[in-house]
Parts: sequence; C-alpha cells; structure tokens
Amino acid sequence: MRALITAAATVVGAFLAGCSAGTGHPAASATPLPPDPHTAPVLLRIATAFNDEYQSGDYAPVYARWDARSQAVITQADYVGRNQECRSGPQPPAGTEGAAPGPHGAWIVSYEIGGQQLHDYWFYVHGRWVFDLVLSNPDMVPMYRMSPQQYVAAVGCSR
Repeated sequence: MRALITAAATVVGAFLAGCSAGTGHPAASATPLPPDPHTAPVLLRIATAFNDEYQSGDYAPVYARWDARSQAVITQADYVGRNQECRSGPQPPAGTEGAAPGPHGAWIVSYEIGGQQLHDYWFYVHGRWVFDLVLSNPDMVPMYRMSPQQYVAAVGCSR
C-alpha cells in the first residue's frame, strides 16, 4: 500500500511540475503536429507563411516556429504583447525569394521587405522546420531580454 501511495504522489508531483507557469512556453498539444517534409520547397512555403504572419501582426504562429534557444529569450506572451503594442500600422509585404543550405546544418531563407534584402536561419529539428532568432536577428536578443518598459523606450513606441 505504501508503494502505491508513493507512486501516486510521484505521478501527481510530476504532473504538477509539468503544469507550472514558470517555463513561458505553451504546453505541448495532446495531438502532435505532423512532421514537416525535409525539403527546400516546404521550407520556402513555411518561411513565406511565417513572414506573412509576422507582417500581418499574427505573432503567435511566428513564435511557435522559433527554436528552443530562441524561445528561451522571451516568453510567447511577452513577444506577442510587445509586438502588438509597438506595431506601427500596415507593414510592407515580405517577398520570400529562396531557401538554400547554409553552414553547420542551417538553411538560409532569403527575402525582401521594402527593398531591403534579408536572410533568416532555419534548422530542421525533430521533424519540424524552426526559425533561429539568435542567428537571424541577433540585435533583438538583448532587446527582448529588457523589461517591457525598457523595451518600449528602446524601440521608441508609445504604450
């Protein structure tokens, strides 16, 4: 009987630990997402949707495509909230142009926004294409680590 109580307590403790609010990451869904095919055309389609979602202000699916290292920089709620608060009207469309293998297993996605050529780093991890914020936009990492008040002042947007 004692072993049964100990086992039950262990299961309950593990469950509660998994539900703690400290991680900042959304809980995994009960149904795992299907894997992304590991091909350049699929990456290009995903990166196009990613850029379109960002440009239209739909930030939650953008964050969901970030790799774990990038998600450790800022919580989804803070990322979405800051981008919604500091959004400055309609954004020019992003023209996703190509995807090609890069260094150290990365894939480089090239795109253009308002005449500026940009490049993002993507990786294929556990059957999913994920965006690497740290490599793609390193200047944002220290800004996202700021308090919300410091971020607003640094970006120059009003609350």
